[in-house]
This record gives sequence, C-alpha cells and structure tokens, in this order.
Amino acid sequence: MQITATTLKNATVVELAGRMDAMTTAEFDRWFSEQVASGGFQIILNLQELDYISSAGLRSLLAAAKQLNTKNGSLLLCCIKGTVEEVFKISGFLSILPTFPSVEEACASLKQESKPQNIF
Repeated sequence: MQITATTLKNATVVELAGRMDAMTTAEFDRWFSEQVASGGFQIILNLQELDYISSAGLRSLLAAAKQLNTKNGSLLLCCIKGTVEEVFKISGFLSILPTFPSVEEACASLKQESKPQNIF
C-alpha cells in the first residue's frame, strides 16, 4: 500500500493506493500514530486508488476514527469506488464513517462544521 499525504489549512488529505490488508495495515497504523502525535486530528482519506480492503483494513480505519473522535477530530472518507465501495456497503461502514464523493466536498464539510457528525 502506498500512502501519500498532503497538508491543507484545515486537514490532512491522505491518498491510499493498492491493497489495505493484514500485511499492509500496520504501515497505515504507524503513519496514523505519527500523524496524531504531531497534532493532525482532521484527516480525509482519498480511497480512489485503493484496490482492495480486508477486514483488517476496516478494523484499522474504525480504530483510527474512534481515536480521532476522542480528540475532537474527524476521519472522513472520499472517492470510494469499485470493490472497495462494495465492501464498505456490505460491512455497513458507509453508515458509520462520514463519506463524500470528492476531496473538495470532504474539505467543505470541515469548513461548514467545527466537527462532522460521527456515530460513535
């Protein structure tokens, strides 16, 4: 899995590419821990280039969202497509994590509200 992060004024946009599974989730978890340690609590995950996500990947995203929620932060997802979108639908994660069709719409939601609605 490839992780590419861009820091904006109000959030960090992270592009995940490849596969997020039991072998690669640890890489995301390490990156996420470093991000939170440096004060990054508004994270937008662009999943457009993510080809596959396993239950380990879903678990990692849920843990990240919960951790950010305790710090008054947010984990927003955008650009979900294909089989990854199907996994999110089947697992019910589309109703748990805030999702947006584009990075721009996810960023706009952060500007409109001090904290997007979470279900935790």
